[in-house]
Order: sequence, then C-alpha cells, then structure tokens
Amino acid sequence: MAFGADELRVLRRALAIALHPASLSDEDVQDCLRLAGTLDEAVREADRLRAFLLADLARYRDALPAAAGGYLGLLQDALATGYQPVPEDLVALRGLRGTPTGAALLDRCRAVAEQSVRARLAGRSAAPLPRTRLLAIAGGRAPGSDEPPKPKQPEPSRDPLERPMPKPSEVFPPRRRPEPPREQRAAG
Repeated sequence: MAFGADELRVLRRALAIALHPASLSDEDVQDCLRLAGTLDEAVREADRLRAFLLADLARYRDALPAAAGGYLGLLQDALATGYQPVPEDLVALRGLRGTPTGAALLDRCRAVAEQSVRARLAGRSAAPLPRTRLLAIAGGRAPGSDEPPKPKQPEPSRDPLERPMPKPSEVFPPRRRPEPPREQRAAG
C-alpha cells in the first residue's frame, strides 16, 4: 500500500497526537477521518482483488490439466500473499507433481496446510484480525457533537463469475420475413 504526500502528512500528525495527546482542531479530526476512510477503501479494494484472484485460481484449477502453467503461476502468487491452500489445491497438485514446479508447490502447500492445522488446534487463528473502523480520536470532538456517518449496508454479494440472465431477444433474434421477389411487386 502506498501513501501520497498529504496522507503521510496526516498520518504523521495523527501519530504525533497519539504520542502526545492534546486537543485537536476540527480540521485535524476531519483529516484523520478522511485518512481512515481512505485506508478502509484501500482494504476493501484489496479484499475485492483477492476475491477476484481466488476465483481465477479456482477457474484454472477446474480447467486442469490443460491450464497447468497458469494454475501453478497463480498458486505461487496466491501463496506469496498468504493464501491458505484448500484440499482441492492439494489434490490438483498431486496430479501435477510430475513437473518440477508442481512437486515444489505440493511440498510448499503441504507445509502451509500443516502449519494452519497446527495453529487451529493450538487455538490460534491463522488469519489476521480485521481492522476496526476509527470511531473516535482522543481530544477530538466534544461529547454530543456530530456522530460519524454510519457505514453503508453491504450489498448482497454476487459471484464475480455470475452473469445476468440474457433476455430471449438476445438469445433468439427476431426472424425476418422473406421479402417477395421484385417481379411480383412490380406487376401488381
């Protein structure tokens, strides 16, 4: 994640305020809230990108063995970002272990899956905790002042691969009536 110059200025100021609490001006509070909103949007965008990449990985896995090269590359990228392989990945990699990349990824996925199982059995969560929304800043607004805007209701999630149902006119175009020959039209 990269920050712009304005965002870094606000972040630096927010960290300084956190270390040395003082009363904040309304402008500082608004800057911090805008930065928090920007960070929330970046996290949501990263989640959407991750969902797309995982759906792409599943499509390639379903198209195996013809899509072996693409699947192995996507799986390597997903593992680099912290992806926890699912049993379907292990099954697919067992079928691809004849290639050097497939064999190496199978060993790597087995190790990651084993660590994940051990962490769950030990009671630790393998996934990071979600970031909570910034609701209040110490020394910021006085009690009873404007409440921060309530988050929007999430839209019902749709499968990114799902397409809308086509209309019958799109699937079956209307038939054209054959035109009568020119001689019949001219004679009449």
